[in-house]
Amino acid sequence: MNPRRNDFDQPVGPAVPDWSPRPLPPRAPMQGRTCRVEPLDAARHAADLFATFTAEPDRRSWTYLPGIPPESEAAYRAELERMQAGADPLFHAIVDGGSGRAVGLASYLRLDPANGVIEVGHLHFGPALAQRPAATEAMALMMARAFDLGYRRYEWKCDSLNAPSRAAALRYGFTFEGIFRNAVVTKGRSRDTAWFSVTDAEWPRVRAAFAGWLDPDNFSADGRQRRPLADFREA
Repeated sequence: MNPRRNDFDQPVGPAVPDWSPRPLPPRAPMQGRTCRVEPLDAARHAADLFATFTAEPDRRSWTYLPGIPPESEAAYRAELERMQAGADPLFHAIVDGGSGRAVGLASYLRLDPANGVIEVGHLHFGPALAQRPAATEAMALMMARAFDLGYRRYEWKCDSLNAPSRAAALRYGFTFEGIFRNAVVTKGRSRDTAWFSVTDAEWPRVRAAFAGWLDPDNFSADGRQRRPLADFREA
């Protein structure tokens, strides 16, 4: 497609008529069928999250996170209180729909309402959430909120060496955009950052795929998926 051209015959990007800054995400829960994503509340979520993350068989889930495993529930609660008080990142707990227990964390971050850009990150899924339908639904709920608020771009970034995170981004429908080399120094080591995004133009197809995959009819009686998420995007 030929780009638009200005009065100097220079190529310019598509017009964005009547654009205005987007509202910040509200501190309000997002309810799904298998989970609820709600603003982090240390008083309510600390015990569940401490139990969830200390039940992990080892500490590998912390390798690519900025934090370190908590030494005690009290110390972890204090850390969650600090996280709860911030507005960017805006942390949320992922609550299992069956047990009602908090089983993971996620946040919106690098909020840029002026340009309609928002990132999802600080993802930490406990054993009861990882690779379960609720994990996918939590990501679908958070993405839906951003695009429902009129954001134009939804980002996912991770350590370029974090293969599970990169695979998850592609599974959820993000497009890989490239590597920012020497982007961050974290935990005494250099990190190259892999960038992914979904745009507002792509969102309807991604949304429909989430809806199709999460439909109860897509799962067998023992909870196994009948069709993978990518199949629904390609349909």
